[in-house]
Amino acid sequence: MAIKAFKPVTPGTRTMTVTDYSGLSKVAPEKSLLEPMKKTSGRNNYGRITVRHHGGGNRTKYRVIDFKRDKVGMNATVQTIEYDPNRSAFIALIQFEDGEKRYILAPDGLKVGHIIRNGADADIKPGNALPLANIPVGTFIYGIELYNGKGAQLVRAAGNMAQLMAKEGAYALVRLPSGEQRNIDINCIACIGQVSNIDHENVSLGKAGRKRHMGWRPTVRGSVMNPNDHPHGGGEGKSPVGRPGPVTPWGKPTLGYKTRKHHQRSDKFIVKRRNAK
Repeated sequence: MAIKAFKPVTPGTRTMTVTDYSGLSKVAPEKSLLEPMKKTSGRNNYGRITVRHHGGGNRTKYRVIDFKRDKVGMNATVQTIEYDPNRSAFIALIQFEDGEKRYILAPDGLKVGHIIRNGADADIKPGNALPLANIPVGTFIYGIELYNGKGAQLVRAAGNMAQLMAKEGAYALVRLPSGEQRNIDINCIACIGQVSNIDHENVSLGKAGRKRHMGWRPTVRGSVMNPNDHPHGGGEGKSPVGRPGPVTPWGKPTLGYKTRKHHQRSDKFIVKRRNAK
């Protein structure tokens, strides 16, 4: 979809852009697939902040998304293409031949009235879900399972897509959007196509208030704090951090510091790292 700009009648609208939602269905969400969302504002059960900069935001309800795509052998018709406040991609409401309705991640190009299908016998068409074993090499895919039957965990954000590079034995080699190449169980399910809302990355928020509406509170830089508040704080004027590298408020290295566990069990499935030279 296109990006919509505004006349600069206020400082906030001067650089603000939004996704053009004119192509979405103008309907209320399916009530049977809504669940309440309780806000924690980044606090745990003791009331202590464990995730900083969370709080406020518009009230939303969760749309139950079918990430498993486990209803096979039956066609489904796309009823609506809708906005989801909980993710960057659009979602599609589908209705199976027996009347059951489900939400799925909508791929780019999916329209109301299209027929989609889950299972090994499905065609190679956007929105269809098949095991990797039944997808031709070179196909662009999204919504990929890491573990058979667990549901899609990879490639779910707006505009993303992976590519099936090869199949050998019990594994399929997939190139992820980050550039990482990884072996995945060949029986895992993936969807055909590219995730919808491709222009999401080009949207400019334009003002701080839009970030507050999303539930993000302000982030203060450590370099402008006092020494008792942050390791980067203090000094006359604009000072360097005074350490070999930047650290968190609690002294742990950050910005480029590798946080992945050493000798992780899944290391053997990664063929090429995303940052490999």
